[in-house]
Amino acid sequence: MTFKLPATDRRLWALAWPLMLTNLTVPLLGLVDTAVLGHLESPEFLGAVAVGANLFSILYWTFGFMRMGTTGLAAQAWGKRDSFSQVALLLRSVLLATGIGLLLILFHQPLIQTGLTLMNPSENVTELAAEYAAIRIWSAPAVLCQYTLVGWLIGTQFPRGPMIMLIAANGVNIVLDILFVTVLGWNSRGVAIATVIAEYGAATIGFLIVLSRMPEGQTLTRALFGKLEDYLKILRVNRYIMVRTIALLLVLAFFTAQGARQGDTILAANAVLITFLLLISNALDGFANAAEALIGEAIGKGSRHRFRVVFRSALRWSLWGALLLTIVFVAGGHWLIALLTGIEEVRATAWRYLPWLWLLPFAAVWGFLLDGVFIGATRTRDMQNTMLFSALAVFAPVWWLTTGWGNHGLWFALISLMVARALSMGWLCWSHTRNDRWFQSQ
Repeated sequence: MTFKLPATDRRLWALAWPLMLTNLTVPLLGLVDTAVLGHLESPEFLGAVAVGANLFSILYWTFGFMRMGTTGLAAQAWGKRDSFSQVALLLRSVLLATGIGLLLILFHQPLIQTGLTLMNPSENVTELAAEYAAIRIWSAPAVLCQYTLVGWLIGTQFPRGPMIMLIAANGVNIVLDILFVTVLGWNSRGVAIATVIAEYGAATIGFLIVLSRMPEGQTLTRALFGKLEDYLKILRVNRYIMVRTIALLLVLAFFTAQGARQGDTILAANAVLITFLLLISNALDGFANAAEALIGEAIGKGSRHRFRVVFRSALRWSLWGALLLTIVFVAGGHWLIALLTGIEEVRATAWRYLPWLWLLPFAAVWGFLLDGVFIGATRTRDMQNTMLFSALAVFAPVWWLTTGWGNHGLWFALISLMVARALSMGWLCWSHTRNDRWFQSQ
């Protein structure tokens, strides 16, 4: 007797595993840069790239809404089998991404200067980081176009596309890092140039993949320009995700700043533990991304039964994933921390706060999954409102009330934020289902 997964579970996994692999290999670009520069004589080059890369991570994460918003709209057009809407969304999103990328290049000097002032590295590192950032900024149009291409490919259920793009970017980046830094001696400047070339290479491959999958027989001019309302719809969906993302970034920045106030050891220990939160996010987001595509398709088809089946499947597998991660952290948490840091004081401090890591998977999984459901349904305003409620009405007062607990209070506030998101989004999910609002026009 052979075990066979239900059809919906098979479709969910077919979408989820390439996206999980893609998410988990995202840090490779930074690891390669670190490995190459870490063998140079001066640590200033590595410090400059660390500061510059962190600056761009924050900048580009702010514009991550371009991926999420495109996925939901593309999935619904895919469900309706509306070829024109699929093409129009792609072209208009790429046009918006290119425009925003060019604006970032135009205003890069004040952006970079503000970021470096806030980070406040040493004078030598600041000079090198500014040079790195002035080169990296030229990849902005390529990065933002990649977001829209990835969103469209997920929404139209071709998850191997983003995986191919990332593998190509990593491959090009590794080769050029070795050439520019090790062979030509361009140091941090060479890393920046390699990254820019890799980003444009990935975007080019993404365009080629999209062209091979684009529905034929559409008038590209009409699809590209359309009416002002067509662009406003894309911007409305994305605006709410942007506010939600900025709120999340501010919470994480506040978390880091409060940890820093308690000393370098606490700051370093929290950084180690937050690395595992990113691992949880990258792993479980595979199911959330798959849910975005399948939920959007169900809404596009107007199938309430399909919506329920997909939701249950995504929830079931997300919870299994959270359980597996919890077991890994409980059984191997001490070893994983030791793997990430050899500094005894930081290890001991991170071990002291390890129980919070055990709670993270089940505290976070609900928010990750429901993000996927709400993105697929393009209910992005709900995402914004629940994040603002969780940050302002829960995280902030809980942190203030538990300041006497030290770093334990900080972690309790972060867990409380995740629980508040889960409860508020869960209540809205129940309310929308009960009142049949998922399928009503917004």
